[in-house]
Amino acid sequence: MPRSAPTAPRLPEAFTPAVRRSLARADPTLGALMKRVGPFRMELSPLHSPFAALARSIVFQQLHGRAATTIFERVSTCVGTGRKFTPQALLATPESTLREAGLSANKLAAMQDLARKSLDGTVPPLSKVRRMDDAALIEHLTQVRGIGQWTVEMLLIFRLGRPDVLPVDDYGVRKGFMLAYGQPEMPRPKALLEYGERWRPWRTVVSWYLWRATELSWDS
Repeated sequence: MPRSAPTAPRLPEAFTPAVRRSLARADPTLGALMKRVGPFRMELSPLHSPFAALARSIVFQQLHGRAATTIFERVSTCVGTGRKFTPQALLATPESTLREAGLSANKLAAMQDLARKSLDGTVPPLSKVRRMDDAALIEHLTQVRGIGQWTVEMLLIFRLGRPDVLPVDDYGVRKGFMLAYGQPEMPRPKALLEYGERWRPWRTVVSWYLWRATELSWDS
């Protein structure tokens, strides 16, 4: 049985001044970063279909945003837009048509695997996704070809608004930590995970601030 997600409200509404003060007490360096960056302004994108969201993620892998957007729009035109973008519709679309839309052979194989695993229940429907905890979702969704833990973590953060996600393999998070904490090099993922225990249960918030740290000037 899928593990149920915690009942905490989604970000960003759940992040209150009291939570910010608690994080600052637990980690004064983080407190200084939050003060410098300002209010927490993370924006969520609506999640209507786990299949469509993950398909979009596959298309966007290793591509510039504008090029990926163009390809995904072409694929959607072939498969079906909105609610018509379904696993069944994708599998019914000729491979040659999807390749002509701009999908590489690897991405086509990944999207077909995503469609099949959406149909067999490996990728749960939205109603179940909302009830599953973070670890269970990572376990399920990373069974899809081309979907790694980082991709699922981005879904958890920016689509589901889960409050306690720390993507320790993310370049921006690691670089932001290096800059904000005055380190000579980026932390290894394991070390960042260990340090981040003090940020629970608001590690998503910290991730957002670490991303913002890369946008600041750190000239001495």
